[in-house]
Amino acid sequence: MTSRGPGKRVRKTPVERRHEIVTTAARIGLTEGLECITLRRVAEELGVQSGLVGHYFPAADKLVAEAFTSATMAELDGLLPEWPARPGTTGAQDGAEDGAQDGAEDPGGGAARGPLGALRRFFGLISSDDFDDVSRLWLNARHLSRYRPVLREHVVEQELLWCRRIERVVAAGVETADFRCGDPWAAAVRILVAIDGTSAYINTSEEHRAGPLTGVARAVAETELGLPAGALEAAAG
Repeated sequence: MTSRGPGKRVRKTPVERRHEIVTTAARIGLTEGLECITLRRVAEELGVQSGLVGHYFPAADKLVAEAFTSATMAELDGLLPEWPARPGTTGAQDGAEDGAQDGAEDPGGGAARGPLGALRRFFGLISSDDFDDVSRLWLNARHLSRYRPVLREHVVEQELLWCRRIERVVAAGVETADFRCGDPWAAAVRILVAIDGTSAYINTSEEHRAGPLTGVARAVAETELGLPAGALEAAAG
């Protein structure tokens, strides 16, 4: 439904409007920092009154927390799409899809069809400059979560979700004999800690850390999964 006359504005449903607010806040948080997310700033970006944003988010902390989740969830879905569970099974260690063995021969950076290909693609993406903004966002959120309980709940939830996403791929690779790992959950936690550890320096001494830290998280993953050095590197070309 729209108003009549020039300059007509589309009337959005509450669900659409809320999504728009969160998405806009997520973009601000990702590019400028979570501290820059305010009701007024989001309203200015959307060209609406701040009272409209406040109607959906009376507390700015709730908007900041949901913006963080929106941004990191979108990033995770792009980096490592959720591994499908087998029909009739549940849990994180039963996620090998039919035909996943074929994916062991797919080293490319496109659609990875198997566990090995999926992790090669994952590590290729997180080693690029495109991952820097989300690394800064995580660092920012962990710092602020010390003082913001609502944000802390979202940070913990996302940490567990990222671990579970990695765990499911690892478990699938164990089933296809691509990986050798007795505890996929523990391996996933250690892999994520390695990723976060190298990302902790994202705001400082970049010129000094770039060389020594290149491939550290990938090397940790190769060790955890019983792979030879370089096995998770994307094939050249």
